[in-house]
Amino acid sequence: MSSAKTVYLIRHGRTALQAEKRYQGITDAPLSAEGRAELTRAKIRPARVYVSPLCRARETASILFPQADQIVVPDLHEMDFGAFEGRNYMEMENDPDYRAWVDGLCLGPCPGGESRDQYCDRVCRAFGEVLSLAEKEGDDPVVIVAHGGTQMALLDRLVRTDSGAGENSFSYYSWQLPSGHGYLLETGPFRPGDLPNLRILEKRDFTKAE
Repeated sequence: MSSAKTVYLIRHGRTALQAEKRYQGITDAPLSAEGRAELTRAKIRPARVYVSPLCRARETASILFPQADQIVVPDLHEMDFGAFEGRNYMEMENDPDYRAWVDGLCLGPCPGGESRDQYCDRVCRAFGEVLSLAEKEGDDPVVIVAHGGTQMALLDRLVRTDSGAGENSFSYYSWQLPSGHGYLLETGPFRPGDLPNLRILEKRDFTKAE
């Protein structure tokens, strides 16, 4: 049985594609100058940070935790939006594939990309990998820097429904925090190979001095 852990689940800083309201997904967009400037070194000093392979997450981790080794977890990357990558809704308002996806509540697969369930399954597997590595290394807290989609996928699947804060009534999209913000979470004890329930302790803003 693995012991309970605290987990920081942080969304990367802002990018130019976000400012243009484009689906950036697996596009390897860097932080914008504004996104880099508004991040600040975090007070916590983990030895390791678990990161998405995409540069916007790795750049964010380098600013927040410059002393930490970065452990790249490939499947923590953002959802693959396929044919919609790099485009915004205004450009696709008359695209029949995009309209069909939106009319299906964005649950089905994007053309050439992932469905929501496929994405959530992948991210949850990656989270299990992180917890196994963290247990081996003795990391506590466990610090993850990834994406807004990572936050939505994990909390929608794993957040405890008895935490008293009403999280179980949230929609999938309600879990996403602004860029540069994160959740401080707590796991219950869990067996290796299993995914624990998560309880939200608080939200953290890494875009200003804590």
